[in-house]
Amino acid sequence: MKKTLGVIKSVITWLLLIFAVAIMLFTFISSSTLDKGNRSIFGYKGYIVLSDSMKATDFEAGDVVVVKEVDPSTLKEGDIITFVSKNSASYGETITHKIRRLTTTADGEPGFVTYGTTTNTDDLTVVDYFSVEGKYQFRLPKVGKFFNFLKTVPGYICCILIPFMLFIAIQAINTVKAFRGYKKEQANAIQSEREELAAEKKKTREMMAELEALKAQISGGAASDQKSGDKDSREEDSDDGEEKEDNE
Repeated sequence: MKKTLGVIKSVITWLLLIFAVAIMLFTFISSSTLDKGNRSIFGYKGYIVLSDSMKATDFEAGDVVVVKEVDPSTLKEGDIITFVSKNSASYGETITHKIRRLTTTADGEPGFVTYGTTTNTDDLTVVDYFSVEGKYQFRLPKVGKFFNFLKTVPGYICCILIPFMLFIAIQAINTVKAFRGYKKEQANAIQSEREELAAEKKKTREMMAELEALKAQISGGAASDQKSGDKDSREEDSDDGEEKEDNE
């Protein structure tokens, strides 16, 4: 059970780290590429949709549309393109609309009449080739809203700071537990060594006691043998005296 809980805790910890790192990378890449007409990744660009002018058919505000750089001469009626507006009401803004038909500008240059499918109203200004940023490929639903949320203080706190703080806190707890476990193992090892030393001392004392007892036993036996020898010697002397008296 403890092993399972440990595995789950480890998985959650690493998921938090991966999530925080992924969000940081997403923020960095998004900040470097989204809505940057002069920057692309392998010819692809991303733009955050700010209006619902194409909501009826393709995408809506808060989505991110991904477009690919193309030769404007290959575009045709029905294609969706991203372009920089030259309309006085939205000059300089990036717009993604559908091509209604091919036409020419006031200067005779080739261009496109575009419109938003929600209102089905043509844009006032013809889009020339130089204003085209790319052809629409696909959308990332709500990613734009998420990116805009990340750029706020609450977004940074919720999606980056808190996961990192949780990861650091979990790692700190694990470090403290590991240190305590190490100290406990060290104390147990010291206690085990003390017990082994005490057992060896006890064994040594027992061996010394046995040696003393054996020594005493040996000493007692030697004394007994000596007394017996002295007694035999006295008896021999007595016998010699008796024999001597008989001879007389």
